[in-house]
Amino acid sequence: MKLSQLVIKSMIKNMRHYYLYFFALIFSVTLFFSFVTLQYNESVIEATKASGTAASGFEAASYMLYFIVLFFVLYANHLFIKRRSKEIGLYQLVGMTKGLVTRLIAFENILLFAGAVSVGILLGFLSSRLFAMILLKLLKFEAVVTLSISKVAVVNTLIVFGILLVIILVQMAFMVYRTTLLSLFNASKQADERVKRFSVFPMAMGAIGLALIIYGYYESTLLFSGHTTNLFLSMIIILATTIGGTYFVFRYSVAFILNLFRLRKKGHLNLTDVLALTPIMHRMKGNAKSLTLITVITAVSLAITTLSYISYYSANSTAENSIPADYIIVDGRGEAFIETLEQEEIAFEEKTFRLTSAQFDMTDFFSGEIVDMLQGNTLADVIMIPLSDYQQLDSDVKLSEGEAIIAGYNGFQANLMPLEAPLDLTFLHQEHQFPLKVKEVNNTSVVAWRITAGGFVVIVEDTVFEKLQQLNEEHAIGYTTKEQTSVNLIDADDETYQVVEKLYKQTGANILYEDDEANRGINKLSSQQSTVEYNLNLYGTSIFTTAFLGLAFLLATGSILYFKQMSEADEEMESYKILRKIGFTQEELTRGIMMKQLFNFGVPLLIGLLHSYFAVKSGWFLFGTELTTPLLVTMALYIAMYIIFAALTINYYRKIIKQAL
Repeated sequence: MKLSQLVIKSMIKNMRHYYLYFFALIFSVTLFFSFVTLQYNESVIEATKASGTAASGFEAASYMLYFIVLFFVLYANHLFIKRRSKEIGLYQLVGMTKGLVTRLIAFENILLFAGAVSVGILLGFLSSRLFAMILLKLLKFEAVVTLSISKVAVVNTLIVFGILLVIILVQMAFMVYRTTLLSLFNASKQADERVKRFSVFPMAMGAIGLALIIYGYYESTLLFSGHTTNLFLSMIIILATTIGGTYFVFRYSVAFILNLFRLRKKGHLNLTDVLALTPIMHRMKGNAKSLTLITVITAVSLAITTLSYISYYSANSTAENSIPADYIIVDGRGEAFIETLEQEEIAFEEKTFRLTSAQFDMTDFFSGEIVDMLQGNTLADVIMIPLSDYQQLDSDVKLSEGEAIIAGYNGFQANLMPLEAPLDLTFLHQEHQFPLKVKEVNNTSVVAWRITAGGFVVIVEDTVFEKLQQLNEEHAIGYTTKEQTSVNLIDADDETYQVVEKLYKQTGANILYEDDEANRGINKLSSQQSTVEYNLNLYGTSIFTTAFLGLAFLLATGSILYFKQMSEADEEMESYKILRKIGFTQEELTRGIMMKQLFNFGVPLLIGLLHSYFAVKSGWFLFGTELTTPLLVTMALYIAMYIIFAALTINYYRKIIKQAL
């Protein structure tokens, strides 16, 4: 028989095993090709050019996606070879040389890869339009997305999967040449370790694993609290303790808990307990590494996706914090702008705030660790606003003599260095001191972020403000901006906003510093709407890229768990035959299988969710202003996907149980 005939007969005979591997390859090619195609879609290029970083972001994501594909295909190939180990052993037993067996498997894989790449490119071509429409929807960009195939994307995909094929062939050849016949016939042996009587060592290691995870969680809560002197070292410690702790939990803690369960029942386990506990305990030594890897990947991808979604979800509130009105005018430079609005009969309201500056010593209310990081530079400038101007926003606000209000204390500074009223502050101007009691700290933005340089503002009595204003006229310190006018349009539609946006720029009302000709392009203010659009463009590309990678990670890890359980189900078929012959029903067996899958899918998901929660909680405020909704949405999506994979696994076990008799 020719080698080509043997290849075809082998593939037909192993169709039941091949379809899983073939699906994994098609899935990988489809994801990769559709993502690479997006980079060369004209509508996507037009929509993302404003962000300036989209191209480099897509390129970096492509490398990350290739890593996911490589990890997924190598693991799927490992499971596939394991399921065919006896067949490979038989080939050698009947006299085929290892070289001939290697060529046989190589020809099979070349045919599989050729078919998978062809089908995957076709599916990727069709799905790329859907992904492009989703991206443009996130960017709020109106465009018609057409189907067009990119030659560059095709070439890149062929090169990438050509390299992957070479790696797969090397992996297979290494396995055939280095593996003995005995190990091939025992590769799918069910139990990888005998369930031993429980001892002190695994109990201690399990406790250490839990302690490491708890310590990592605790350290993550202190990461940005000002108690950390070396941020990078702390992050490495947190990463090491949580990953190491996760491995110890799967390797030892699970066995400890299951043994306690057995002891509580004094060995009298029912069928459901046996079907759920026994496979888990027998396979835990071999599964600990893979479960740890899946848990960590789930946590990392979920955390990154959540942080990106926080940025996108907070696009509007971030813009409102940085630009507290539709349009900001500085030092009366918007006279022509205001006159044009009146001539065009565009309804608007304006509020003018007088500004001056003072200094304060940050040691008055910041912790020692934060002050240490300042290396002695503890004086900071702050903008002051008179109470009478602030009352344009809230007429009920009153201040007694010696009182003040801190406004606009929001964003990351409020989370990194929280302030609680009342507190005493002494404001300085040269040799003059103004001791004040801050009776309220709020997050309402009053002055544009570009004017305050990201800081807060202080509302003081008019007499205090006038004194500071006079001192600044004699000897200016800190900020030089003297006035801000906030303009808000009334009942304006999108078309009106577009017209006013052009007027805002044409009349020069957006200029921040009149005398700074060299930096005129930098020192210009943006409108609130244009800031929102910029944020959506920037964060929309980020959320799409990270969500796409998160989906790839999720599908890869879920598929690996699914493939692994399918392999175990095939190995356990003989046990189900015996149980069915004894008289146990399909429903009784299924209950045990469901308990087993609750562990296999539920525990990695639960630990992954906890890891991602503490990771996001430690620094979410650096990415936006909203936490709860983005966190719950992304977690719900991950939980739903894991439930789907668990349901598919249980359904496959049902088929195996039906085939048992």
